[in-house]
Amino acid sequence: MTALDLSSPVAVVGTGTMGQGIAQVALVAGHPVRLYDAAPGRARDAADAIGARLDRLVEKERLTAADRDAARARLKPAEALAELADCALVVEAVLERLDVKQELFRALEDVVGDDCLLATNTSSLSVTAIGGALRVPGRFVGLHFFNPAPLLPLVEVVSGFATDAAAATRAYETARAWGKTPVACADTPGFIVNRVARPFYAEAFAVYEDRGADPATIDAVLRESGGFRMGAFELTDLIGQDVNESVTHSVWEAFFQDVRFTPSLAQRRLVESGRLGRKSGQGWYDYRDGAERPEPHTAEPAEAPAYVVAVGDLGPAGELIAMIREAGIEVREEAEDHGTRLVLPGGGELVLADGQTTAEYQDVVSFDLALDYRRATRIALAASPDTAPRTLAEATGLFQALGKKVSVIGDVPGMIVARTVARIVDLAVEAVAKGVAGEEDVDTAMRLGVNYPLGPLEWSRRLGRRWAYSVLEDLHLRDPGGRYAPSLALHRHAHTSDQREGSTS
Repeated sequence: MTALDLSSPVAVVGTGTMGQGIAQVALVAGHPVRLYDAAPGRARDAADAIGARLDRLVEKERLTAADRDAARARLKPAEALAELADCALVVEAVLERLDVKQELFRALEDVVGDDCLLATNTSSLSVTAIGGALRVPGRFVGLHFFNPAPLLPLVEVVSGFATDAAAATRAYETARAWGKTPVACADTPGFIVNRVARPFYAEAFAVYEDRGADPATIDAVLRESGGFRMGAFELTDLIGQDVNESVTHSVWEAFFQDVRFTPSLAQRRLVESGRLGRKSGQGWYDYRDGAERPEPHTAEPAEAPAYVVAVGDLGPAGELIAMIREAGIEVREEAEDHGTRLVLPGGGELVLADGQTTAEYQDVVSFDLALDYRRATRIALAASPDTAPRTLAEATGLFQALGKKVSVIGDVPGMIVARTVARIVDLAVEAVAKGVAGEEDVDTAMRLGVNYPLGPLEWSRRLGRRWAYSVLEDLHLRDPGGRYAPSLALHRHAHTSDQREGSTS
């Protein structure tokens, strides 16, 4: 099944930000486009707004004047649904209410032909439930664009329970013909991105609620150590706290209040106070004129240790050994059957974050996971009240000698990056195991949809298939409510790896 022919008219119903963006994408691709909105005059206003954006593309030399004029000629506002009768595809981008969408598509079925592809841009509602109201549900599919639609490449092509494979394929190929990167997924709460991304926000909020660190420090660690484009607090301020919380709540409810998706009480209080982020002037941060952006906690300079003793294999942090030597610090190595750590001159130890707290060790400092220890510019450390001041100072000085800023946070299990990545990997592995999407599509969706530095499955391969399972197992022992319980899929993922390695050794 091929993409829709460019001569085929495409309609967009709903002319808000998303509707206008989707219409612009179809228009620039070469289709005749019809705009419809139930509110009188809005379709014409939207057409004018799209025309103005096309003008700006010409000014930026991203579109020729001739192509702009041709696109404008293909764009027509519609006063009634009946004017969409000859369309080959209708994409809906109206209010996120199931009854509103069902009513719209029932009305559209009375207008368009049975071969017209019907699509919803919903981000939180069930594609199956919306399509369940239709006479011909097989031609109904989800086309979830990301905002702003003209700029972001990802489109989730969602098959509902009754969606025909041919309809999904045509939608997929059409999105690709429009210059987008489509990923195929089954109809599940949150689809791929909004399902797998929940821990990125949830774990940051949990660290904050447990007084592990302030928002500015957590965001800095996620960016400068984890490699994420933005921290969770600044990103939700950009999205809108009400919007982000609404999606979280929707996914939580759709999964029958699964504890792994529980919304944040701190975020609820923020929304209740009207601090919705950039759009209201205040969120986690203050965006009002003259307001100062808080700085992340950064440790004062400390003296680097003369040497360290490397015991065992540091696993995901193994690159640190070469970096320490390059910094002119002696590394003495000791082999050991169990335990991986750096022993500091004062006798204290430095260990990579797992799901335990530092208080469970004696005289230990934990350091957080980094996407790339060479490129990371900040490292988080955690110490317990029983950690000797000298040990923390030596650990701080060691990482500062490697050119890193150091943030000392509270003694929370899994620290910041480690617990976040472990949970993202778990949800991604589970989504693949349950047939939501394939590994490649999950990785593509998370890299393009939310700008993750690595796809979760790629991250798992880099860290080792048992890594996330081990971290979550430790976290679950310390917080046994179910939030951190490794999924059955992750258990199989980890232990299948062991069997494969055993069979080839």
